Amino acid sequence: MAFDIDVAACRHRQQRLQVEMRKRDLDVVVVAKTEHVQWLTGPRFGWVYEPMAALWKDGSCTLVAPNEAPKVHAADTVVTYEAQWLCTLRNDQRQAAATALKKALEGNGRPRRIGVEYSCCPLHFTQRSIDDLEHPVDLIDIEPSLFHLRRRKDADELARIKHAIGATGAMYAKAREIMKPGLSELEMFNALQATAVEYLGEMLTGTGNDYACGVPGGPPRPRKIEAGELYVLDLGPAFRGYFADNCRAIAVDGKPTAEQLAVQKHIAEVFPMVMETVKPGASCRDFFTKVKQHLDSYPGTTFGHHLGHGIGLFPHEAPHLNSSWDDTFEVGDVFTVEPGLYSEKLRGGIRLENDYLVTETGVELLSDFPLELV
Repeated sequence: MAFDIDVAACRHRQQRLQVEMRKRDLDVVVVAKTEHVQWLTGPRFGWVYEPMAALWKDGSCTLVAPNEAPKVHAADTVVTYEAQWLCTLRNDQRQAAATALKKALEGNGRPRRIGVEYSCCPLHFTQRSIDDLEHPVDLIDIEPSLFHLRRRKDADELARIKHAIGATGAMYAKAREIMKPGLSELEMFNALQATAVEYLGEMLTGTGNDYACGVPGGPPRPRKIEAGELYVLDLGPAFRGYFADNCRAIAVDGKPTAEQLAVQKHIAEVFPMVMETVKPGASCRDFFTKVKQHLDSYPGTTFGHHLGHGIGLFPHEAPHLNSSWDDTFEVGDVFTVEPGLYSEKLRGGIRLENDYLVTETGVELLSDFPLELV
């Protein structure tokens, strides 16, 4: 199948991490974040499990899997731990996984410098090494490097992201089809989830934030949508761990006001700016400032959130189109641009969001869906 695990791509990502390991003189890298286990070895494990993986400087990789070894993976060795007893999930899985990994690594000698994720590496794995005075170990935070490496999407990752983005296109088509006053927000939510599942051919591994009507965003409520309102639908279905993230605003009764149409036009003018401005090395903060100046020029409305962010194995990744960061665009980034304006006279507000891929010379639009309010 087109979206099966690409072992060669996983091995390529391991090689990219090895380059960083050599720079930092690391003997082994141990990952415990489910996203990083998937990124390096291929299988995606459900959120109820606690897999781990280790990559040695010679390139050998060990995967610690719950219950049984996956059929397809990019590891040289797979060990397992019991994640369930008589079908009941254990709450001490992290300890069980760490114990299994330590045992599997014993034959490789004593590592001197270990790269770990400071946010989540279990003490079950590290404590004995730290306390061993005869063989002290340095624990190095490799997590920022992993997040940076994840920015450059490989072909297998792009395929999954694009498939997830395609699901949002189907969801917006369904939303326009069923949109009418009196429909409840929960009915809309359920219809859009069903559409995404049918499009993707399997359960979602994530979904978007905003399904509330007449307001800038929020979860679906048991209320009926009303004529004159704008429905801001910020959709982010995830396919096998990889997220899309698009937003459209749609007039509930199909009759947007002149003011709403004017604001929509002003917001949509941001997207040609993306194509003209964004390229490798361009400043995300400068682009945020440029767009904010444009949006703020429309009187009586407010733009008070980020302009966008990277997407991948997490809904918000680098690059950050945000004045709180000073990122630059890099080849392989997949990112969103989501300008919006809000006021009471707009009956909530308008936010439009597209997804892009940074190429060697500029950007490629990945979400070519209608931007109109009807």
